[in-house]
Amino acid sequence: MDVVLLIISVLLIAIVLLQGNKATDGAGIITGGNQELFQNMKERGVELFISRLTLILGILFFVISLILFLV
Repeated sequence: MDVVLLIISVLLIAIVLLQGNKATDGAGIITGGNQELFQNMKERGVELFISRLTLILGILFFVISLILFLV
């Protein structure tokens, strides 16, 4: 079970690094220069897949960590 948690951890780190850079969008809040921040922009294609994969891996990481803690 520890090996599975290690593999999920590495995959989660890699997937998070592959995601698009949204830090510049957050910086616009302070300066007030980002007009597109609160617009409803949908993720499509690869971005949607990476986002869902990140969610799934995060949930798996949490569940396996909880199981290992309780056992």
